[in-house]
Amino acid sequence: MACIVSTSQAVRVAPAVDTRSARAAPAVSAHLPSKKAFAGKAVDFARGCRTSVAHSALSTGRTRVVASAKIGARPWAEHDARLVMKDGSIFTGISFGAKGTVVQEVVFNTSLSGYQEIMTDPSYAGQAVCFTCPHIGNVGINADDMESSKAWLGGAIIRSLSPMVSNYRSVKSLDQFLTEQGVIGITDVDTRELTRRIRDQGALVGVISTDKSKTDAELLAMANDWSIDGVDYLSKVTCAAPYEWKDPTIAEWEYPLADQAMAAPKYHVVAYDYGIKTNILRRLASYGCKVTVVPGKFPAADVMAMNPDGVFFSNGPGDPSAAPWAVENAKFILGKVPTFGICMGHQVMGQAFGATTYKLPFGHHGGNHPIGTPSGRIEISAQNHNYAVDPKTLPKGVVVTHTNLNDGTNAGMVWAEKKAMTIQYHPEAAPGPHDADVSFANFVGMMEADMAVAK
Repeated sequence: MACIVSTSQAVRVAPAVDTRSARAAPAVSAHLPSKKAFAGKAVDFARGCRTSVAHSALSTGRTRVVASAKIGARPWAEHDARLVMKDGSIFTGISFGAKGTVVQEVVFNTSLSGYQEIMTDPSYAGQAVCFTCPHIGNVGINADDMESSKAWLGGAIIRSLSPMVSNYRSVKSLDQFLTEQGVIGITDVDTRELTRRIRDQGALVGVISTDKSKTDAELLAMANDWSIDGVDYLSKVTCAAPYEWKDPTIAEWEYPLADQAMAAPKYHVVAYDYGIKTNILRRLASYGCKVTVVPGKFPAADVMAMNPDGVFFSNGPGDPSAAPWAVENAKFILGKVPTFGICMGHQVMGQAFGATTYKLPFGHHGGNHPIGTPSGRIEISAQNHNYAVDPKTLPKGVVVTHTNLNDGTNAGMVWAEKKAMTIQYHPEAAPGPHDADVSFANFVGMMEADMAVAK
């Protein structure tokens, strides 16, 4: 089940598998537009059948009936795409979205909803996402659930693409959206087998291709030659220039914990954009913050010249060690004003503290991760990261405040002397539970206390 899929980061070796010989043919009705359409094609198919009677030459004298079918176009989609994993496993499926070939790190996400938010989260740059929820696409795509301006993931791997869209906010289908975004999708894949393989062996590089001219061996060679480690993805997803954000969470979706945004925001927060999500900005605004978003490499001295009440370090994709410039900026700011880091920001601040980071076998991706908090309250959290901060390397004064209860990894830190707090998951959810929204209140409280001392 999805809720227990990431309870351990232990890795074991599993043999490669070729699903072309291990799986049955795709279900007919799963990829048809409607029952009516299926019925029509079935009638056409039946009309093409001819039955002939032949007499057996056997001594029994029995008559045998031979059904001679006039085979035309099948009423279901054929497998026309492949996913070739670095371990040699081959999964075939039906393509949707864009066509072509892409190499990415393959991870699985256990969220049961919010596929649009996941696909538009810049933290997924460089990764193809295997959705453990089997039914994807049923609510289409809408304008409000975009976590950035585009889809950032490299590929979508799903079990079943919904044949119809039913949601009052939908403006287009998932197939249309991914086609426009240039993202390759593959459906009718055995995602349970793929998830087990990633969970047992660790994150694997995979190649999704609709190109029939490429052999399996060529695709496997592409997987073996590619790596996400050490690549600076933060520079790829950050904004080009500073901008101001004022819009709070849409009233229809506002949480009861936060007050509505003040007419005149009380706090000025400068947010480093390493791939920041729209709903992080909305939550900060809902807590009374005027947010100035700056590019990832914006000089720390220039940030401090803006006279912020607090500085925020955002989520982002890839390896934190590939962006030493981000760590240097954080070091410069630490202790001067309250700081708050989420996900990549947590890792960047961890390195700025003096700690080291390491890669998890298959990461944390989903909306069901339990977190232990200082009060003893357990938060169910939304997470998306492949790296963690090693608590053994933290300096004196830094307290690990939050712990991932699945595997005991560091999920949050506070360095009171430096006015710094971090969490390794997504308090804004989008998608996911709202348990951790209190983190924004804690950051605001830290700024409030610092402003009181300054007076």
